[in-house]
Amino acid sequence: MNLNLSDKNAMVCASSQGLGKAAALELAKEGANLAICSRDQKKINKVRDEILKQLENEVEILALEIDLNNSKEIEEFHLRTTEHFDAVDILVNNNGGPPPSSFEKLTDADWEKAFNSTMMSCIRLSKLVIPKMKQKNWGRIINISSVSVKTPVTGLFLSNSLRMGVLGWAKALSDEIAPFGITVNTVCPGYTKTERVEAILDAQSKSSGLTKKDIEKSIAENIPMKRVGEAEDLAGLITFLASEKANYMTGLAVQVDGGSARTFY
Repeated sequence: MNLNLSDKNAMVCASSQGLGKAAALELAKEGANLAICSRDQKKINKVRDEILKQLENEVEILALEIDLNNSKEIEEFHLRTTEHFDAVDILVNNNGGPPPSSFEKLTDADWEKAFNSTMMSCIRLSKLVIPKMKQKNWGRIINISSVSVKTPVTGLFLSNSLRMGVLGWAKALSDEIAPFGITVNTVCPGYTKTERVEAILDAQSKSSGLTKKDIEKSIAENIPMKRVGEAEDLAGLITFLASEKANYMTGLAVQVDGGSARTFY
């Protein structure tokens, strides 16, 4: 299937590693120009160079050092992107996940920080790109969330709570801007081999005395497909949702989890 995004400009957040990086690469392979960001300029420059080396087509990639927890830097990200590309056709909202914790250890500051990171970054960026999407009568907003919106994950109180807020906001927004040819969808990865999951496995290994390999094997045994996901598994769905092929799909939350979520919706 040729998704051909050669006339589109995509803004992919937190794309120096993991799911954001994989999404950026797949979009570029389909011809989309990219604006990518990280809090580390050297890391995001390296990703830009890695993506360009893997492409057979020609795309432009703008790599910027941006802290998505800072509203002013979000505005700068959008300004510099639109100065370079004129408009954003595809926005991939991504900002990592809140840290694991038990409920009683969480402070008000922890909740406020996670809300700013998890929810407000999506809201701020979307508000900036929507006006020009409306003018073009075309746009794609795709949020990278977690399977925790389908099946709460033990110990991830911040993620379980706040990602549901993103889901509710995204559904309401999809209704409001659907008449303008703009879709809003959320992708929900399960256990996927990313730097964040590696860190969680490290912590579990230290606390349990088990090896990371044993823990990963145990996780895989509880997944119908008997394996932990790869970042590319999610990136394929993101690229499809960004294309014309998905122009009648909006307001969805789609898990990519090997069948692990035990829900019918």
